[in-house]
Amino acid sequence: MSRQRPSSWTVRRDEASSAFPDPIQAPRDGPLALGGDLSPVRLLDAYSHGIFPWFENDAQPILWWSPDPRAVLAPAELRVSRSLARQLRSGRYDVTADRAFADVVAGCAAPRQAGAGTWITQRMQRAYCDLHRAGYAHSVEAWRDAKLVGGLYGVSLGGMFFGESMFSRAADASKVALAHLARQLADWNFTLIDCQMPTDHLRSLGAREMSRAEFLHLVAANNHAPTRRGLWNFEQYANGDWRQRGASG
Repeated sequence: MSRQRPSSWTVRRDEASSAFPDPIQAPRDGPLALGGDLSPVRLLDAYSHGIFPWFENDAQPILWWSPDPRAVLAPAELRVSRSLARQLRSGRYDVTADRAFADVVAGCAAPRQAGAGTWITQRMQRAYCDLHRAGYAHSVEAWRDAKLVGGLYGVSLGGMFFGESMFSRAADASKVALAHLARQLADWNFTLIDCQMPTDHLRSLGAREMSRAEFLHLVAANNHAPTRRGLWNFEQYANGDWRQRGASG
């Protein structure tokens, strides 16, 4: 994904929260706009228009994106491999929701390898913790022996979950968290998990590519659906209920 800045459009802090341009105008592989802030009002306005923030460090202006194509996953279409199904049936991990949001975000922000940076800056972490306190951002945690070993977080609006990041400190921990999220969202009649940018890893989990035009159409329709706001609690599923779906692994 290109990191070039947009040449002619900036979000100013003193503008109304609905100051974003039509995201259909965004480059396929570049940002739509830069500037603005990460207040809950601004973030909710962005997500409700199919836009999300992504920038490299807190010294850089906020960059706003709406890529084409978009990676999406229908909750019922998560691909559960043979090995993941075994993990789920084993009960090796305890899975919760909204139990340790800030810790999950910090886990996602930790560099994946020595010397690497992170796009989940301190400013981003504070912003999503604010959105969590407002009842719109949620985490899923995977625990082993009472220690947090994986998870994910994102934003919920209407019947869509806008995924932001995930992390693992133990084998398949983030995939187990995603499987529980997908199952619960399917039970709640959510229509889509936004995975933002296509990757081979996401494709292996069942994500597919959708044109930006189609995605924005679905987002606009989703804005009329009620939002499940506040702390989430997941149903407890029997370990034996998990079955392999899709390609074996």
